[in-house]
Amino acid sequence: MRQKVLFEGAGQLEYEIRNIVKKADSLQRLGISIYYENIGDPIQKHAKIPDWIKSTITNLVNDDGTYGYCHSKGIPETRRFLAKRTNKRGGAQITEEDILFFNGLGDAISKLYQFLHSSSRIIGPSPAYATHSSAEAAHANAAPLTYRLDPENKWYPDMEDLHNQIRYNPNIIGILIINPDNPTGMVYPLETLQKMVRMARDYELILVSDEIYNNITYHQTRSYALSEVIEDVPGIALSGISKELPWPGARCGWMEFYNRRVDPDFSALCTALEDVKMTEVCATTLPQKAIPLILSDPRYPDYRLALNQAIGVRGKRIADILGKVPYITFNETFGAFFNTIVFKKGVLNRSQYIKTDNPEVKALLSQWIGDDLALDKRFAYYLLATTGVCVVPLSSFHSQLLGFRVTLLEEDPELLVSIFEKIRDAIEEYCTSA
Repeated sequence: MRQKVLFEGAGQLEYEIRNIVKKADSLQRLGISIYYENIGDPIQKHAKIPDWIKSTITNLVNDDGTYGYCHSKGIPETRRFLAKRTNKRGGAQITEEDILFFNGLGDAISKLYQFLHSSSRIIGPSPAYATHSSAEAAHANAAPLTYRLDPENKWYPDMEDLHNQIRYNPNIIGILIINPDNPTGMVYPLETLQKMVRMARDYELILVSDEIYNNITYHQTRSYALSEVIEDVPGIALSGISKELPWPGARCGWMEFYNRRVDPDFSALCTALEDVKMTEVCATTLPQKAIPLILSDPRYPDYRLALNQAIGVRGKRIADILGKVPYITFNETFGAFFNTIVFKKGVLNRSQYIKTDNPEVKALLSQWIGDDLALDKRFAYYLLATTGVCVVPLSSFHSQLLGFRVTLLEEDPELLVSIFEKIRDAIEEYCTSA
């Protein structure tokens, strides 16, 4: 081409969560059953939507008004409903004008990083969720900036690491919080969030909180929303319905702007995000109309509580199976529906394997595994090829740690136990094979 076509930051766009599915597809064509532990889709893992939610959506589908455009920022009635819900927490107060809808939270995340100055960086947690880390790195044409989550301390943030990076890198203009965290399932303690708020105030930073899992907690754990702790610091909360209802196929997410008038630069960013939404006309109408109807239904709190309790029970079962495996560091989860398992230092090497007598599987493994492949990817590919269990390598979450992420979503209890016993047995065979 006469000029470069692709921007250089495109090399940072990586999504192993779905890339590994290509390998799973190759195995499926050989007749091998695949157990997908790679992606947080409750529907794929046999979640059943109750009839009262289906009836609510059916009634909307039968309403001609559902088929039209809505307000570019989102349906006013829905934004008022969400603002009122946020304000009931008693922290930062907002109006409907502080809420902006997108076609899924991924769309919102992409737009957020797109409008940052190329030299401005938002530091996020590591292990890092790829949608955030890839978009942030791509906008800056550099590796993502991250602060460490510590697997030896319940995956809590290393606050000294975060402070030092902010102190010595003036390009950092914001801190990303994912609470509850994906991929670790950790819930940020209140004291940690308060320290982050103080840090943001001291260094004049923006706080960004991905709260897609905010209402998915268990074991008597509470997740504090950004609005509850942010005080007078500028910030953006990101939320949606894909995980909570769950309705991932709706592609419906939104931003909430806090303390918008405190800083002119932050206010300009919010305005730019609104303006770009105007050029796209609007986000999808149907799920926006459904939000206040479903979330205000008197049946909803008990429905969500039952789902959360079931996730907690599955987490306990997984802990019973994997918690005492000597080769890994295992932390029980308290929020979201993921668990991240870390191999202990020095456990993995390039001579390990899981035995298979299938020549076609052997041929695929020989294609997938090279000398420069990350050690946890090597394990994940052997696990996939020999057991059909599809997990996401931890190195794909921009982490120096080696391990893998699984979900807590399988609703068939016998199948859940079977999958995680396969993982346990695979770890033991792999780690003792050489």
